[in-house]
Amino acid sequence: MSVIIFGFWNVPVVRNLINPLKLFTIGWHELCHVTAAILSGGRILKLTIDPHVGGATIVEGGNPGFILSAGYIGSTLLGGAFLIAGWDTLVAKILSFLLGVGLVIPLVLVRDKLTIVLTVGYEAMLVGFWFIDHAQALRWYCLFIGVMNILFVVWDVADDRFFHKTNDSDATQFALLFPRIPAHLWAAFWIFFQLASLAGFCLLGIFAFKLTKEEMDAQAATFLPTR
Repeated sequence: MSVIIFGFWNVPVVRNLINPLKLFTIGWHELCHVTAAILSGGRILKLTIDPHVGGATIVEGGNPGFILSAGYIGSTLLGGAFLIAGWDTLVAKILSFLLGVGLVIPLVLVRDKLTIVLTVGYEAMLVGFWFIDHAQALRWYCLFIGVMNILFVVWDVADDRFFHKTNDSDATQFALLFPRIPAHLWAAFWIFFQLASLAGFCLLGIFAFKLTKEEMDAQAATFLPTR
């Protein structure tokens, strides 16, 4: 699945097809920076979100290390939550509301007509999946979103190093903040962190959610039941 996401994230023309999902992923990442900046006493000067050049949060003041770390950590935690939803229909139903809202909010900053049309399509798909096999299809939707978020550092570094996007990756920003450690070591550290988190959340899903499909359907039916 990660290979598929990498291809869709970077291959010209094809990458436009997941613009709404990229905006959700990038938007959450930037929101984590914004939250950390505000919590540490910083002031937001500028916020940009773009599916092709990435996102950027320009901050004055605050704790730079805390603000910068919040992006990858926040992406990891949200991705982990959606990964867990891949093992449980009830969790997938609940998180589908977060995803539904999260797909729309970035449109405040993006006016691209194709992206708007695709967002309507992804929203329709999200609603439709509620009615496929007792919402079992939602689990796969959430799993895809989970992998996209929990491995954000991979797409971020690849965009920066190989596809030369306008905005630097957070790994590059860490190297500027702590110049004794080069960007590739920061990238390696965060990639290891997110891969370890991916493995951890997968193990959590395997061992914590052991319901059969029938039991899962019965549990999910307690929350807005569908056929």
